[in-house]
Amino acid sequence: MDPTVSIIDDDRLARESLKWLAESAHLSVHEFECGHDFLDQFDQRKPGCVVLDVRMPDINGMELCARLKKTGATTPVIIVTGHADVAMAVRAMKAGAYDFVEKPYNDALMLERIQSAIAYDRDKRKNQAKVDDVWFRINRLTPREHEVMTFVLRSKQNKVIASELGISIKTVEIHRAHLMAKMNATSPTELVRLALVAGLD
Repeated sequence: MDPTVSIIDDDRLARESLKWLAESAHLSVHEFECGHDFLDQFDQRKPGCVVLDVRMPDINGMELCARLKKTGATTPVIIVTGHADVAMAVRAMKAGAYDFVEKPYNDALMLERIQSAIAYDRDKRKNQAKVDDVWFRINRLTPREHEVMTFVLRSKQNKVIASELGISIKTVEIHRAHLMAKMNATSPTELVRLALVAGLD
């Protein structure tokens, strides 16, 4: 899915200027006159970034950014304003903004910021896809296989696992072989790497 730059600004000329800039780099653009219109169609599954103005009549840029963050959205947001100060920049970052740009901006620099935000979003999605894949594998394990895996991750030998779980070594070996196959891990070291990707202790 190609990335999309969502531009939210009640100033039509400002929107059109930024749209032209993004399209000059062959980026897909969606324009919105107000924050509510944007929220009505926002889909976190779509890659890209959001560029929004601070001063808007319905929802100001800071509030819109904060609302996106509360929904768990990770799409990077670039806040643009013609009335910037250090305190506002700090508030923008606390609201979850990826970047903060002051008007009037240099076109080349703005395009660089947009492309940087899109690259950040792409990398974040790739990493999340890896995490989701590992959890898909983990969720395929039976409760017993999951128990055995916790011992394997702690470098416990089969005889110790058998003693702790009250089962035979042969049974441990079977569960261990099954979980390694389901996790698509060729070694305990590989299993540890997958556990780290999933965020397991």
